[in-house]
Amino acid sequence: GSGDASRAVADWRLAVWTLCSVLLPVLITAWCSFQRSRRQLLIRDIFRKSKHDWQYTDLFGQPSYCCVCAQHILRGAFCSCCGLRVSEGCLKKADRRFLCKEIMMRGTAGAPSSMPHHWIRGNVPLCSCCMVCKQQCGTQPKLCDYRCVWCQYTVHDECMVDSLRTEDCTFGEFKDLIIPPYYLSTINQMRKEKRTSYEKVVPYCRNHWMPVMVLANTRSGNNMGEILLGEFKMLLNPVQVFDLSKIAPAKALQLCTWLPCNAVRVLVCGGDGTVGWVLDAIDEMKIKGQERYIPQVAILPLGTGNDLSNTLGWGAGYAGEVPVEQILRNVMEADGIKLDRWKVQVTNKGYYNLRKPKVFTMNNYFSIGPDALMALNFHAHREKTPSLFSSRIINKAVYFFYGTKDCLVQECKDLNKKVELELDGERIELPNLEGIIVLNIGYWGGGCRLWEGMGDEPYPLARHDDGLLEVVGVHGSFHCAQIQVKLANPVRLGQAHTVRLILKSSKMPMQVDGEPWAQGPCTVTITHKTRALMLYHSGEQTDDDDASSLSE
Repeated sequence: GSGDASRAVADWRLAVWTLCSVLLPVLITAWCSFQRSRRQLLIRDIFRKSKHDWQYTDLFGQPSYCCVCAQHILRGAFCSCCGLRVSEGCLKKADRRFLCKEIMMRGTAGAPSSMPHHWIRGNVPLCSCCMVCKQQCGTQPKLCDYRCVWCQYTVHDECMVDSLRTEDCTFGEFKDLIIPPYYLSTINQMRKEKRTSYEKVVPYCRNHWMPVMVLANTRSGNNMGEILLGEFKMLLNPVQVFDLSKIAPAKALQLCTWLPCNAVRVLVCGGDGTVGWVLDAIDEMKIKGQERYIPQVAILPLGTGNDLSNTLGWGAGYAGEVPVEQILRNVMEADGIKLDRWKVQVTNKGYYNLRKPKVFTMNNYFSIGPDALMALNFHAHREKTPSLFSSRIINKAVYFFYGTKDCLVQECKDLNKKVELELDGERIELPNLEGIIVLNIGYWGGGCRLWEGMGDEPYPLARHDDGLLEVVGVHGSFHCAQIQVKLANPVRLGQAHTVRLILKSSKMPMQVDGEPWAQGPCTVTITHKTRALMLYHSGEQTDDDDASSLSE
């Protein structure tokens, strides 16, 4: 009996130990995940209530030290406006102790025309020099040296004197682009008092002041927009930097009415579609009677197919290879030019058609035929699996696939029998074609100068500000590909102020500025709509999609 009892005790102990060995890791894991989620909730709560623009990170890109405890940090947060870096445990203290960049000065009597430096200690940019002794800063592996969040000047700990703490900030290299907080508070006060004579307000009264607004589409170009937003907020007043996924361009552009007439420059970070969206919002300003506040537009091309930005000298695509400081310099130095914008009206055929005609605004080009078919196929597949189309190289490969597939199918055959073309009211006899492309700008199809072709034939000059459209024909996808590699010329059909195209029968693919659709019998009329004020960067334009012309 005693043997059975001891065996039962042993079995019971084994059961208890087994249960403990199973339950303990489960309990520890559950407790850790509960603590983690609690911690994340607390962090999220701090982020929501904070005046800082905190971004959480698991790994800093360079050695970083906490602004509170001065310890080396791997996991923590940084403010994308003022550049503060803090470890997870010190986040609450840092949020209370340190002020972020002030968008607008508060509680100031009168109309201030200056403000002191706003110094932040530690984590100064690599290769920065002390404004006092001109030696390199931030060389020691610890929390050391200071940086002003407005002028970006840096100072050694030992060079920092009391006079520097109270000295007026000059706003540094980009003083002509930055909107100072004291300016906004003064204008705000004047508006409340119904005063509109801003001429004596600093820096409104300065000759060279050309405030810049940054409008970034964070959905363009593989997360590049997110990174750029933070970098521009660091260099400028955060009130000048807008995320177009959160605020519409029309609303963002109302800031122009607070600024000098004909002086504002807008930098659009995104694809040609984003630029079109912003230009439409600027046209709305004209309708509202705000013509004198209209800004000039520069482009930082993100994503694929940036033919408009390439035409205006801003390159075919930006992938972070040029520092944002250089981009701002390019915007400052750019020259103003005009860009024709066109109204494309598509009226469906038929006596009983009661639907309104479709109306588009065109900046780049209109086409019917193989390139519109490629765009339509590409568009349909991108809608199904958007994650696959985040890379520029994959996008080009898919375009190539649809182009070569079309060579076999020849869905756009005998276009000349299906359409009639009129240029300035004159009927054009069409040769045997598969596609017609109406161009406003020099570049087409991701970096190809279509109107010039091989450049071996005399042809009238193509411009984007002469009120003329260039009309060309193509024999098919293979011909398009030959033109792109300068092995063939397009069929030049002529130049015109108005273009009328009648699709008599069958359904054909069409596109305006990369937005494709399938269209039945109709009349397409293209007429001049307006002119946009753009900025031209005199860096070289690129035929190669991967090279960028942003740096000089």
